[in-house]
Amino acid sequence: MIDHSLRVEDLMNPMGTSTVSNEELREIENLEREDIEEAPVVPEDGNRIAPWARQITIRGLVASFLIGIIYSVIVMKLNLTTGLVPNLNVSAALLGFVFIRAWTKVLAKAKIVSTPFTRQENTIIQTCAVACYSIAVGGGFGSYLLGLNRKTYEQAGVDTEGNNPGSTKEPGIGWMTAFLFVTSFVGLLALVPIRKIMIIDYKLTYPSGTATAVLINGFHTPKGDVMAKKQVHGFLKFFSASFLWAFFQWFYTGGDNCGFVQFPTFGLKAWKNSFYFDFSMTYVGAGMICSHLVNLSLLLGAAVSWGIMWPLIRGLKGEWFPANIPESSMKSLTGYKVFISIALILGDGLYNFVKVLYFTATNIHATVKKKNLNTFSDNQKPLPLDDLRRNEVFARESIPIWLACAGYMLFSIISIIVIPLMFPQLKWYYVVFAYLFAPSLGFCNAYGAGLTDMSMAYNYGKVALFVLAALAGKSDGVVAGLVGCGLIKSIVSISSDLMHDFKTGHLTFTSPRSMLLSQVIGTAIGCVVAPLTFFLFYKAFDVGNPDGDYKAPYAIIYRNMAILGVEGFSALPHHCLQLCYGFFAFAIAANLVRDLTPKKVGKWIPLPMAMAVPFLVGGYFAIDMCMGSLIVFMWHTLNRNEAGLMVPAVASGLICGDGLWILPSSILALLKIHPPICMSFLSVS
Repeated sequence: MIDHSLRVEDLMNPMGTSTVSNEELREIENLEREDIEEAPVVPEDGNRIAPWARQITIRGLVASFLIGIIYSVIVMKLNLTTGLVPNLNVSAALLGFVFIRAWTKVLAKAKIVSTPFTRQENTIIQTCAVACYSIAVGGGFGSYLLGLNRKTYEQAGVDTEGNNPGSTKEPGIGWMTAFLFVTSFVGLLALVPIRKIMIIDYKLTYPSGTATAVLINGFHTPKGDVMAKKQVHGFLKFFSASFLWAFFQWFYTGGDNCGFVQFPTFGLKAWKNSFYFDFSMTYVGAGMICSHLVNLSLLLGAAVSWGIMWPLIRGLKGEWFPANIPESSMKSLTGYKVFISIALILGDGLYNFVKVLYFTATNIHATVKKKNLNTFSDNQKPLPLDDLRRNEVFARESIPIWLACAGYMLFSIISIIVIPLMFPQLKWYYVVFAYLFAPSLGFCNAYGAGLTDMSMAYNYGKVALFVLAALAGKSDGVVAGLVGCGLIKSIVSISSDLMHDFKTGHLTFTSPRSMLLSQVIGTAIGCVVAPLTFFLFYKAFDVGNPDGDYKAPYAIIYRNMAILGVEGFSALPHHCLQLCYGFFAFAIAANLVRDLTPKKVGKWIPLPMAMAVPFLVGGYFAIDMCMGSLIVFMWHTLNRNEAGLMVPAVASGLICGDGLWILPSSILALLKIHPPICMSFLSVS
């Protein structure tokens, strides 16, 4: 039985993120898909499949480009507001289907014959679009790159030890684009030589890649066509409603703390502590995609932090921290918010890191042992015909090993030269060291993701951050740590994502050559689109303001991680270390209880990584996402079959409609055209 509900990958994209996730929805939640490999896939004659070059079409690239831009805007907004990004891969596959079917219908009405729309073309569109917006998710725009700017440096405290005045670099389209180009393509080639081992020999499931393939295969069947029409209708209806609602809300936001986004749903006192429903269709849709456990963990984190801890610590002003410094100082309340969040993130990340490494090592050992035993067995079970066909298509159009190795070496050499020129604090030998170890780290991560659907990319990045920050010393440590984190994370994450896509291609009879080329095209588009999208927000809105809508919480978190790597615990406010010990221990204990207790108990244990997000951001978006969970729960209760079919489409429509309004609203802000009305709420007393 396959669970067709969308799971979250990279719950916190910058921490995890994982896209969805996050940039770490993948690190956070592994929804159980029973017998996912047993999904019915309609047989397809391998001889009738189009050659790899014809699987990539002009209309497909145009659709990928449009979807990539739309989703880049959406995930950039999520990155810069809360840092939580759901997995949108299945949504991208649905939107690709919508675009091409609409195009072919228009041509048919004009009596123009068009090329049939195949599952291979659908897979290529999804792969290219995801590669494009994945750069916006994991490019560091809301975390390690933004953590270099002067505003984040000032938030961390200009007098903080280790926070060197020279450790800043203001965002720029030029250097950001160049950095993305020299770091993103290395990861695409790191694991290409062993793709057959991972997909065919080890038979790794890659649950997210398999789920996407099941959806695409389902579209391209007679029965699937009827289902797809229903999903498309639902998507368009809720897309339109979400867009119009966002447009309507804009008119009432003509000032600070104005509009429906600041509606004091539970009263003004609750509103001041960030507990209110802000009518954001993006987060309601994200809540429909995320599991109930993720959303309830977010709400619990908001209640513990903004409902209990922060009011209590604020009352200790003058005892725990000086009363004459602003609350935004790292020596004041904000310091507790940031470092306790870091403790939860590191505790959860360390536990899952060790767990996945152990699981990976034992599984590899068992596989090798089984292969040795099978060598002497004459009674091996023959593969089903469908599997043989898929394997034949996957192996028929191979990618030359020499090409992958030469490409990896070429891009590595370019990075070793270019990155130290951009960031003199990161010495060239650190970059050489990173690229020597990157393939082995990428293999461990890709193998673990194939088994568990959990990407450890951000944890590898955090390890690199601490190590490089400590090695580089006080003067260079912050910049070296932040940039080195991005370097390792990019390689490890992209190589793992490629394996997910190869799994999708394997199950949809799509050529690995066309898959790799579409990844290259999507990554190249993303390296240009993502910085432009970021600057759309950076120029139009007050990004990084802890009291604004675009808090970019992980910029300050990552910078303070680097400062911790340089200075150690001396950077913490009074009594903060003891609280951090407690929450770090809680994160490990919660994971142990979830893994060691019976399933009926473990499924209610909160996720520490999810709890950490509202500690810094607030509780409003957790309420939005719980509203999404409530809608899904009620829908499943009333009509389970319809809910299983329509929830992904409705959630995608809500996210895309609200996200698309960001483009015109950003342009209006840049043109200094402001909303005409301010709707705000005041106490009568």
